[in-house]
Amino acid sequence: MNRQLSENAESFAWLVSNFVEEVPGVEHAIVVSSDGLLLTASDAFPMEHAEQLAAIATGLHSLAHNAARIFSRGNCEQLIVRMQRGHLFVMAISDGSSLAVLTSPEAEMRIVAYQMTLLVESAAHVLTPQLRSELREVVGN
Repeated sequence: MNRQLSENAESFAWLVSNFVEEVPGVEHAIVVSSDGLLLTASDAFPMEHAEQLAAIATGLHSLAHNAARIFSRGNCEQLIVRMQRGHLFVMAISDGSSLAVLTSPEAEMRIVAYQMTLLVESAAHVLTPQLRSELREVVGN
């Protein structure tokens, strides 16, 4: 990455990485735009996997969002996929952006969901169109 991040972009990326470090059982986290582009990923997450997770999270969120709309259930707020060796959580942030989190099997789902809610609430106002554009540019390089 040749480009210097703005203070807001650095803070946003730090929030995502810090979330992984601070919440027990959380292994990786990403933020993805509504069109499936990776905006940021936690520090130790390989870029190839982060981009794959971005596509998966966007597809799942889109399916759940449309199912909620078709069956008049309101907005899709969170998805939880239980796998044999962990969980995938996807939570809407704003304007179709999502936070996706991979956990270990030992993670306390309630704690992860609560901490994700706190992160989304604190980060939603920061994730402006300008910040999304800057993060896309940096991740794309």
